[in-house]
Amino acid sequence: MRGFFIGRFQPYHLGHHEVILDILEEVDELIIGIGSAQESHTIENPFTAGERILMISRALKDYRERIYIIPLEDIYRNSLWVSHVVSMVPPFDVVYSNNPLVVRLFKEAGYEVRNTRIINRVEFQGTEIRRRMICGDSWENLVPKEVAEVIKEIGGVERLREIASTDY
Repeated sequence: MRGFFIGRFQPYHLGHHEVILDILEEVDELIIGIGSAQESHTIENPFTAGERILMISRALKDYRERIYIIPLEDIYRNSLWVSHVVSMVPPFDVVYSNNPLVVRLFKEAGYEVRNTRIINRVEFQGTEIRRRMICGDSWENLVPKEVAEVIKEIGGVERLREIASTDY
């Protein structure tokens, strides 16, 4: 059985990691969709699709044979979004998501949708991790060590701080 899981992964964090490990207990293969792949260099989406692929592939290196990481650009048309996703990824049997819109759209298209475990949403969320990066607070403990290494390699914290600064 092949599953599908989508996220923006800005950045990929330990909450994502635990959920994906849970999903891999249920499926033979997993497609990980990188949502909003066209977005980068903003406070909400500081990392490129390629950088996010690198983060995820390094963090899940022991599962490479079982995962596909596919960047998915937004099309801004909910009625066509599922068919867009289906056209861009390998076939799948089940969708994993807690996002109400994603759940609704895939259910309407006839897919089985399973909810995932929610893991420490206070700290394990991109908004909080990016806030900590901007403010100089500790964030490395909220992401797999491989992700922290990628962010450091690409100058991600410096990029985010620069983007967050003003020109006044």
